[in-house]
Amino acid sequence: MTVFLVIVQVVVALALIGIVLVQHGKGADMGASFGGGSSQTLFGARGSATFLSRVTAVLATLFFATSLGLAYLSAHPRRVASVTSLVAPVAPRKPAAPQSLPTVPEVPAQKTPPVTGTK
Repeated sequence: MTVFLVIVQVVVALALIGIVLVQHGKGADMGASFGGGSSQTLFGARGSATFLSRVTAVLATLFFATSLGLAYLSAHPRRVASVTSLVAPVAPRKPAAPQSLPTVPEVPAQKTPPVTGTK
């Protein structure tokens, strides 16, 4: 899902950049009003402003929606099932009962001879 949203985000961003670059600025038709030739509009005198502005609004909405979707997915990662969880569940092992340790026979203490001060 994340890969799909990233691809859509990149495509929408590139389309939005292209649409914004195709549009004319507000002062682009100033030369045409003073006899500088006809205005170069692709969709007629008023058609380009409404068509391109609507496409820009739709692409901007898609861009923000994909941005919010990616932000949500990065904040709440989905847990991926591991291979071991797909296998039939295994009952947990019971701990083994403690076994008594073998007793070690006691070694009688050896008495050391008393130390005398003369040699």
